[in-house]
Amino acid sequence: MEEVKPSPAADSTPLTPLGFLERSATVYGNCPSVVYNDKTYTWSETHRRCLRVASMIASMGIERGHVVSVVAPNVPAMYELHFTVPMAGMIFNTINTRLDARTISVLLQHGESKLVFVDHEYSSLTLQSLSLFPSNTPRPKLILITDDEPSSESTVDFPINYETLVKNGDPEYKWVQPKTERDPIVLNYTSGTTSAPKGVVHYHRGIFLVVLDSLIDWSVPKQAVYLWTLPMFHVNGWSFTWGMAAVGGTNICIRKFELESSTLPYTNTA
Repeated sequence: MEEVKPSPAADSTPLTPLGFLERSATVYGNCPSVVYNDKTYTWSETHRRCLRVASMIASMGIERGHVVSVVAPNVPAMYELHFTVPMAGMIFNTINTRLDARTISVLLQHGESKLVFVDHEYSSLTLQSLSLFPSNTPRPKLILITDDEPSSESTVDFPINYETLVKNGDPEYKWVQPKTERDPIVLNYTSGTTSAPKGVVHYHRGIFLVVLDSLIDWSVPKQAVYLWTLPMFHVNGWSFTWGMAAVGGTNICIRKFELESSTLPYTNTA
């Protein structure tokens, strides 16, 4: 037994939640992954879309370990970017869409974000936050997220949209494996309701374990259907962004979740 030694190749593979997507593309390839309005993607399609966008991000001159941010509601792109950005070797940062322009500007500057994916609903808010950057501070590149197909139309602020990256990216892209399982994967901030916003960095191993803990603790079954009422910018949807890939579930994405007061079981009329 003394001669049985660990093999670096077999025993030292970094734990990362990114592998959940690759597995679902194989095991649940033809099963629904994301449903949004009249669109339904399968896990194999979601996998390819993530690889395509990751290949495009990697070609933009953004280096491994840099921060890439997103300002968006629970749309398919928001879900995909949880895999796409770290697949390109970068650190993913979700911005709370309920923050004001000044706070968003502080977060983008503090995290030194190099690229920001912006949903069209929050384009004005994001541009306002960038206008607050000091003149000597580099501004991140911007990618517009729309509900439309790739468009040839562009503006100075948003020269390209998300679906164009999907269209032009490489579906065979070899995603960037973390050098160690303690490589950072996400950067999250508090909302700043208790003084200035505070940031925390999570690494691949930590997120991997949180995902498994969440699935077990909530007894999430195989191929669960998950309605996204929780904003994905809240601690990455409490890890269920990656968790749904782990169980081959179906993500029901919606822009807004509102409940009319008349449907509540109790209404205070006093």
